[in-house]
Amino acid sequence: CALLVALISLSFGGAVGLMFLMLGCALPQYNQYWPLFVLFFYILSPIPYCIARRLVDDTDATSNACKELAIFLTTGIVVSAFGLPIVFARAELIYWGACALVLTGNTVIFATILGFFLVFGSNDDFSWQQW
Repeated sequence: CALLVALISLSFGGAVGLMFLMLGCALPQYNQYWPLFVLFFYILSPIPYCIARRLVDDTDATSNACKELAIFLTTGIVVSAFGLPIVFARAELIYWGACALVLTGNTVIFATILGFFLVFGSNDDFSWQQW
């Protein structure tokens, strides 16, 4: 039951984050769809950590280079997702209000992705690796 509540909460968080992104693009006063490029960052952000989890044995307690590199690459992707709307706003491709909506959506989406890994990332009977 707890996993079902977590899954519903995570899907609601993803929907709210995408709503903020769409509002930043589609509201009549903004009407620019450049911020949709952050969708690539949403897709790319979990990939390095997922690959590292497959390659690394979790029996050792010390950190290793593969996991550290995956965290570093994920951090670069997340920072780029926050930087892109700011660059667009500074270049006057989008308005600052749209930038604020996209940054809010980024915060919600990345919190949802983090929540997904915290809830389904453990190696128990029901984990995301089985999907």
